[in-house]
Amino acid sequence: MNPISRRTLLGASLSAPVLAGLAACGASGGSSGSSSSTATVRWVSSSEPTSWDLVVQGSGFQYNQLALVYTSLTTINEQGEAQPGLAKSWKYNAKGDAITFSLREGLTFTDGSPVNSSAVRAYIARAQKQANSAIAGDLTSIKEVVAESDTEVTFRLAQVDYQIPLLLGQRIAAITSEEAGRTPDGLTTKPVGHGPFKALEIVPGAHAYFEKNPDYYDAANIFIDRFELSWGIDAASVVSSVQTGVYDFADVVASQVQAAKGAGLDVIEHPVNSASNLSINANLAPFTDPRVVEAVRHAVNRDELLAKVNFGTGWKTSQPFPPGHIAYDPESADPWPYDPEKARKILADAGYTENDARLEIPFVVPTDAASNEILQAQLAAVGIKAAIKVDTNWQTPFFAKDLVLSTYGTTGRESPVQTLTAHFGPQGPLNLSGPFTSKEFQRRVAIARQTPLEDPDYAKNLQAATRAGVRDTATVFTIGAPTLFAKTKRLTAIPPVPGQVHWTGVKIQAD
Repeated sequence: MNPISRRTLLGASLSAPVLAGLAACGASGGSSGSSSSTATVRWVSSSEPTSWDLVVQGSGFQYNQLALVYTSLTTINEQGEAQPGLAKSWKYNAKGDAITFSLREGLTFTDGSPVNSSAVRAYIARAQKQANSAIAGDLTSIKEVVAESDTEVTFRLAQVDYQIPLLLGQRIAAITSEEAGRTPDGLTTKPVGHGPFKALEIVPGAHAYFEKNPDYYDAANIFIDRFELSWGIDAASVVSSVQTGVYDFADVVASQVQAAKGAGLDVIEHPVNSASNLSINANLAPFTDPRVVEAVRHAVNRDELLAKVNFGTGWKTSQPFPPGHIAYDPESADPWPYDPEKARKILADAGYTENDARLEIPFVVPTDAASNEILQAQLAAVGIKAAIKVDTNWQTPFFAKDLVLSTYGTTGRESPVQTLTAHFGPQGPLNLSGPFTSKEFQRRVAIARQTPLEDPDYAKNLQAATRAGVRDTATVFTIGAPTLFAKTKRLTAIPPVPGQVHWTGVKIQAD
């Protein structure tokens, strides 16, 4: 999971400039540049991984950068389905509380050590037990990992859970070398995995250089020889830098789309499985009164957010999934229409008065994004005075459930049940009201988890769980938007895998 950053759908700003004259501009040879005969892609990103070890980094948007050097047990296709990765196949037992993965034979990590069941077991153990693990909470269904043979590994589960192949699809199970994992601090800037590329040089705050990994299991479909990733350039120069050929691929925000199109670049609206929300703590006043929560639900004007924050790109939403997603619930499309008069009446009927001190609340957010001011004004219009406080360390009190009101945005999860429990479950990291949840949600999400993915009732059960979470808990979803990229026309199409950036099959054509 990823705290709100530039990738947040509520529009945090890009990082400030820290570099000039990046080496990506065409030096030849070595680790600081590429030759003209090498198929090189240069990506400039506004968000940098805090660690090149996914156990520490977590599963936010930056994991797409880590995916250059790692592969998971499974991968995800454009339909959001689990496909073979390091594992060529898998099979559940009859009860559904154990799953055995069959690994590809003969694979190695970039340090030469084997990709085997022992490495998988060691990675899961580290992800569950390492003190600074950011993904331990995603692995609670896994009770034990057993190495049946060198290439057969069984996950014994704490409950019937048919979501495991999705859960382990790139974001959570980016398997590291067992040897490198014994001294995990070294992985911070020296990743050791089995990915399409291997790291040559990583300079935090500046750049990371990679070369194609010839031992990658699908190397035949990787057509990029060298990858150069840069961070920290001035946001105002991103579009012109791609236009002039300094970079080939860049993160952009909605306000840059027209400029990118005007510069003749391809603008990609990359699909996501996510949405932004207004996070409410129902355990702290005034939200211990459900009528105040109800008033907030009717106070949010999603049309205004969509127009002013996303410049019309994206969609309004009241749930954590985009329309068309298998877990999207049509019955929860708009359960609380924007109605400020109704919001004011709810508060008045509950005994709250104009300028009521009980409705003066701290609104702690990570940035001074315009979206926060818009939400503040919408709440003020119905009598709720939210005082914005920007705290760059906001995630600490957020995850400790100490905030009254905040905002959050994620890149989504491959497992829809994981998405639901993260937002609505009693231990959900994104549930600011935790451990508050509803018995109906708990019941519905358990049914969804226990439903095989191929079962004809799978979609229906997921949607019922979504409905219970949305209607019975306090999180207020606002808007969703695709991840936006600008690219040179020399770079061929990026596979539209929701929430993930895949480079398989992508080519960079000569000028």
